[in-house]
Amino acid sequence: MATIALVDDDRDILAFIATTLESEGYQVVSYPDGPAALNGFKTVQPDLAILDIKMPQMDGVELLRRLRQKSDVPVIFLTGRQEETDELLGLRIGADDFIRKPFSQRVLVERVRTLLRRFRSAEAVAERDTSDNVMERG
Repeated sequence: MATIALVDDDRDILAFIATTLESEGYQVVSYPDGPAALNGFKTVQPDLAILDIKMPQMDGVELLRRLRQKSDVPVIFLTGRQEETDELLGLRIGADDFIRKPFSQRVLVERVRTLLRRFRSAEAVAERDTSDNVMERG
């Protein structure tokens, strides 16, 4: 099953999302802030990341910018803020989806499933294209 990275400074939110996703069979790794997540991503390569926007030390926007330098992992932004500018900025810098707090557990799970399915389909196509190119050259 897929590994989901959660990054949020609110321990209650981390526990709630972790419990929700684990009950669906996902493996979950949690980080309390951006620097801890970047450090953790050196050893754990998640299949999807859920990032809070507003965090101390490093906000989710900066974390996503740094993450995008090394990875194309699907990212869902999670925020309690209601400003449209946050959503637009997040999508422009590479977030794949955006969820506002409070949120529905069922909607969260379905968005995770959908992003993982899309990403895996894209990876399969890319791998197939690569193997086709190797076979043509071979």
